[in-house]
Amino acid sequence: MSRVSNFCRTHVLIQIMPQYNLNKLSTRAPKDFEKETTKSETEKIVDELNELQNLLYAEGKHSILVVLQGLDASGKDGVVRKIFGRMNPQGVDVVSFKVPTEEEASHDFLWRIHKNTPPKGRIMIFNRSQYEDILVTRVHGWCDDKLAEKRMECINDFEKLLIEHNNTHILKFYLHVSAEEQQERLNERTTDPTKMWKYNKRDFTEAKLRDKYYAMYEDCFKNCNKPEWIIVPADQNWYKEHLIAKALRDSLVSLNMQYPVLP
Repeated sequence: MSRVSNFCRTHVLIQIMPQYNLNKLSTRAPKDFEKETTKSETEKIVDELNELQNLLYAEGKHSILVVLQGLDASGKDGVVRKIFGRMNPQGVDVVSFKVPTEEEASHDFLWRIHKNTPPKGRIMIFNRSQYEDILVTRVHGWCDDKLAEKRMECINDFEKLLIEHNNTHILKFYLHVSAEEQQERLNERTTDPTKMWKYNKRDFTEAKLRDKYYAMYEDCFKNCNKPEWIIVPADQNWYKEHLIAKALRDSLVSLNMQYPVLP
């Protein structure tokens, strides 16, 4: 068995622990991981995903919801581009959940989420998600603990509904980036012309609230854990992409899908 698969097994054991402490979880690949070998393996997995996504679309019995969460500059956009960019755009959608619009804010917090869930045969990627309403809102005091508890119950029921009544398979990834790497990426947005479009001065202020965000995320992992969260070390893009691509590939393979045939 390869070192990659060995670690992925270990990583799964880490993610299902009942207690989470993000300060104690590594943000980097194990030292004995070989970058170029891992990147080559990821390329093969991405090729597999191409075919599996086509099979998912053709069979039309299941849907996939990929939830990407993480602090600013943890690399959510890069994951979408590198892992899903080669798939047939007819079968893949991406939605980013930012500050609610006036219309969205006039409904319940899951209204804008539910209408974007994937129909059978498709993959939907949530760049941020329903979890923002129990994360950033709590960090800034817009949602107290009592309301957050009610929202977490709603989220659990919502995800159960998707799983049991629409054959939706949910993969929830938290991209775990270090304070040092996050700061470096945010600084790049002030100097690199290709990244300046991402610049938001509020990101630097939010980065100082890391400890508060960690506490809210850890509470989220504990109380919204079916399906379980996958905590992905995100300081090195090549390693982050490998773990996410492999988890998605394994989930699709487990569906034992078949192309429809003529009667």
